[in-house]
Order: sequence, then structure tokens, then C-alpha cells
Amino acid sequence: MGPGGACVRRGGGGPGGFRRWLRSAAAAPRVCVVGSGPAGFYTAQHILKHHGGAQVDIYEKLPVPFGLVRFGVAPDHPEVKNVINTFTQTARSGRCAYYGNVTVGRDVTVAELRQAYHAVVLSYGAEDNRVLGIPGENLSGVYSARAFVGWYNGLPENRDLDPDLSCETALILGHGNVALDIARILLSPLQLLRKTDITDGSLAALACSKVKRVWLVGRRGPLQVAFTIKELREMINLPGARPVLSPADFTGLEDAVKDALRPRKRLTELMIKTALEKPVQTASPREWGLKFQRSPQEVLPTADGRRARGVRMALTRLEGSGDSAKAIPTGDMEELECGLVVSSIGYRSLPLDPAVPFDTQRGIIPNSSGRVEGVPGLYCSGWVKRGPTGVIITTMNDSFGTAQSVLEDLQGSVLDVSTSREGFGAMESILRSRGVRPVSFSDWEKIDAAEVARGKAAGKPREKIVDLQEMLRIIGH
Repeated sequence: MGPGGACVRRGGGGPGGFRRWLRSAAAAPRVCVVGSGPAGFYTAQHILKHHGGAQVDIYEKLPVPFGLVRFGVAPDHPEVKNVINTFTQTARSGRCAYYGNVTVGRDVTVAELRQAYHAVVLSYGAEDNRVLGIPGENLSGVYSARAFVGWYNGLPENRDLDPDLSCETALILGHGNVALDIARILLSPLQLLRKTDITDGSLAALACSKVKRVWLVGRRGPLQVAFTIKELREMINLPGARPVLSPADFTGLEDAVKDALRPRKRLTELMIKTALEKPVQTASPREWGLKFQRSPQEVLPTADGRRARGVRMALTRLEGSGDSAKAIPTGDMEELECGLVVSSIGYRSLPLDPAVPFDTQRGIIPNSSGRVEGVPGLYCSGWVKRGPTGVIITTMNDSFGTAQSVLEDLQGSVLDVSTSREGFGAMESILRSRGVRPVSFSDWEKIDAAEVARGKAAGKPREKIVDLQEMLRIIGH
């Protein structure tokens, strides 16, 4: 722990071999976490739980917390959002504080945070999306999955997206869970969506939607899809929507998955079963399907050159097997007509501050067990640490790992806590001088109450406020 602050280890350790450190009277370690999504909250939670004296401040650029739990999880998956209850308990802890409406890298620098805190953890996630890098990508009617999900989930920056849903066929590029989420939202009966926290504006747009067919396209084959069985089953069972899978795509795959890991085997078996099932005679007004081994080459424009009218795709063959299989163009092409294209090929982290090392190739902060390379006292967790992959539990384990690195460095004198740091006391005057008014967690709870009240009136769990200025008005900012 360093001079003047002996740590004592409580016998037996904690769950999973985690130690708990209690402190004698000394300068309490002040830890700053940048980002209030799952990575930020799980990092804070673990530090608070396993260090009896640490103070943790969480900074967030939006007034509202919870990151992708609020803005990424599909509105018809409320059970996934239950982690918000745990995060709320953490935020209400006497040793934790939340400061929303503060953009690190603009309102305050990482260097200023490092002067005010013993440790700074960057957990700000992936604020951008990977680009296709093909002609026509910027035509009207082409959207990133990140923007489209942000639109129906109430992310303020996407509130004016106003996607054109006047076409019959939509094409989603990608075979992950986010791609299936978007397909499901596009094809779900309105009465199902009305009971969710989907935004009022996107619900109105979906009510007028003409989309009745959604194709999900991937470069590789059925054995390489990234979505999980729960999401696929939901899609197969979606009322009023018929799955269209070609049996030819699954020839010989039953043998190929015999020795595969159980999740991959069950997922493939479900796709095969769905492909071979005879369609029920009741006419479904809507349909969706999976297309494999097709790589987008160009988004084709309408005659006036303004809008998307389809996608030209290269047919591919696979070299190698399993997850490492590579898609190689065969030279054959195919065009698929559609008026809506959503690119769901992954999120991407951005550099936050010139003082922080960043690997632009991999889109991560270079680190070892969450310790930022070459910058003692600076850490990272979540997607900015490992890349934008995995589900909430993946981020939880990853964040606990980073928090453990912080705890070890506090105990092992890597971080000098013999001198006290001011924490938010130092930040407050800097922010005030720059005209920035932070939003507290109790401020957020007022916004939360307003959203829940509006939702109740409409028979929904909440009606998200999508206007930043309106959020700030509610709390008197």
C-alpha cells in the first residue's frame, strides 16, 4: 500500500481468489472511472467491495448513466437490464459518486484527472462503428447498426436519424446478436413493442414501416455465425414472421458439427431444423432469412444517385474451418435489391486524449491485465481494453480483472497513496471555470422518475427522454 497505509488481508480471501484489503487510517485511495456503462460500474463495484477505504468517482459524458445497458440492449429484452439495479446500489454507496455531463478529453483532460486521483480507469467503451469501406456506403438509406440501435433506444446523438422505412426489403450486413436485434425490431408486431421502453418517435416510425422482408448477410458460413441460440430462437418464434433458410446452405453440416462444442452444435442443429421444416400453411405477412458466403462490394444507387437501391455482393468460398475460416471471393457476383441497408459489422473504440496510448489497428488501449502500457496509475476495462466483443458477463469478468490490478497496485506500493489526492474537489473548480455543470446520481434519479411517470401514462416501463436539454431542464441545470 505504500508508506503510512498498511493493508491487512482478511483471512481466506474472497470469491474466485479475490483478496479484500482493509486500511488503517491513512489517505483513502481515490480512484476515478471514466464511463458509466457495465465496464465502469463493474470496475467500481469490485474496487469498493474489496477495498474498505477506497473512494470511487465515476465520470460520464451524458447526463444519464448505464451506457449500452440503456442504449444498446434491445427494448424487448428487459431482463438484461436488471443489472441496472446492481449498478444503482454501487452508485448509492457512500464511497462512490457519479458525475454525468462531463466529457473527459474535452471538459477535463486525462492528465488533470491523474493529478487529482491515485488511479484512473478508462472504461468509455466503443463510441464509433467499423466502416464497410465500399462505394455507396454514404448513400441515403444506409445506416450503421450503432446509429440504428441508438435511434430506437433513445441515444440523444441518434434521435434525429429518421431512417426511411418506406421500402419492402431491408438488408442487414452481419450475423451477430445486434443484427438479429435489428431484424426483430423491424419485423416485430407493434403490440409487442408498445409494452417496451422503445422510444415514442421510433415506435411511430415503425408503425408506418413498409418493411416486410429482412435478409441477414454474412461473408462466411453457418458454422461461423456469431449470434447465439437464444436470439435465433426468438427470431424463429417471432409472431407473424416466417424464417426463410435454404436447406442447400446446410448440406453436410450435421456431420461437421458432431465434434463441435455444445453451443455451436445446438445452434447449427436449430438452423438445420428450421431450414428443413415445411412452412406452416398460414400466410405470414413478413419474412426473414440468412444468406451466407456473400461479401458486400458496393451499395448500388438509385437513378438519381442519392439513395440505396440494392447491394452488389461477391460470392465467397471458405478456406480453413471453424472460427478461423477465411472468406475468399470466387469471382461470381450477385445483386440483391433493397431500400434499407444496415451495417452490423462491429463497434469501434476511439482515442480519448493525446496523453493516452492507443492502438488504432486493434481499436484498443494497449494494456497488460488492464494496466495501460507505459503509464503507471492509468488503467482500462471493457471494450476499450479488449475490443468490442462479448456480452455483459464477459465485460463483468474483464472489469473485475482490471479492478484486481488496481487493488494489487494499491497494496504493492506501485501507487503511492501516502499523499492524499483531492479527487472531485480538484475537478470541481476546473469544471466550474470551464462552464461545465456535472449531473449527480440523485439528479439522474429525478430524470429516471420523470421517464417512468411518462411511461406509466403510456403503459410502458418508461418513456426515455432523448433531448439532452430537456434532461438538464428537469434537474434545474
